[in-house]
Amino acid sequence: MLRVLSQKTLFAVVSGAALIAGVFLVSSILHTGDRGLFCSLSPVFSRISFGGGGTDATGQLAEALLYYATTSVVPQQSRAEIRLTFDVLRRRAPCNFLVFGLGRDSRMWAALNPGGTTVFLEEDPEWYELVTKSSPMLRAHHVKYRTRLDEADKLLRGYRAVTACRPGAADGIAGLRKNDDCPLALVGLPREIYEREWDVVMIDAPKGYFAAAPGRMAAAYSAAVMARGRRGEGDTDVYIHDVDRKVEKAYALEFLCKKYRVGATGRLWHFRIPPVNANVTTAGDTFC
Repeated sequence: MLRVLSQKTLFAVVSGAALIAGVFLVSSILHTGDRGLFCSLSPVFSRISFGGGGTDATGQLAEALLYYATTSVVPQQSRAEIRLTFDVLRRRAPCNFLVFGLGRDSRMWAALNPGGTTVFLEEDPEWYELVTKSSPMLRAHHVKYRTRLDEADKLLRGYRAVTACRPGAADGIAGLRKNDDCPLALVGLPREIYEREWDVVMIDAPKGYFAAAPGRMAAAYSAAVMARGRRGEGDTDVYIHDVDRKVEKAYALEFLCKKYRVGATGRLWHFRIPPVNANVTTAGDTFC
């Protein structure tokens, strides 16, 4: 979708590209102890204006750079995985970016969408309090899920028999917000999640490594429903992490669809899902 960007927003996007490169470069320098190289690069960073009249977006980028350059905390995804999402954010920002999960990379994701809206959904109340206390600038919500990981196989086998879960009956916000009859639909989310159309979705939560954990089944299903029901122009870029695990892989293939996969690296898959009115090949009871 074409966007008309202000000069300030364009500057923020360019600054974002420079800063994220700086985050990884500075982090590498600090870990290898090459201070001489760090000093030689300082003139490059001094040409990026952060203070005195700068935009909130550039301020956020500066904060992210400072945070990652001065802490041992590193993002949870690999550099190659982050790059896969960064390339899309660089093209689409400012955009609406929905992230399932709060983590060590949350400040980075928010900073990589300068001028846009980045919202995080986190199911662990203690982790939610910890992250939002240390990073109060993040826009995040604590949410609850109705699923359990040990139900994943049963839900995948049975969802087609539930009319409320089928494509067509469940497309867009109407297929989620009050769809209590579909166990995979994310109901009870904050109002703003339903009122926005999400351009980019990152599924890196909830927990999916023990039986009682919520698993990412509902997140994958609901991302597909949101993308299919998109009313605006353009497709929805959806990422799902940890596809080396059985459930993430199975649900990605069932709902996000192999034919829409446009990229992959490490444990991350990238899908570009068109709205339902452009998806003329979808069968009545399947999403793919």
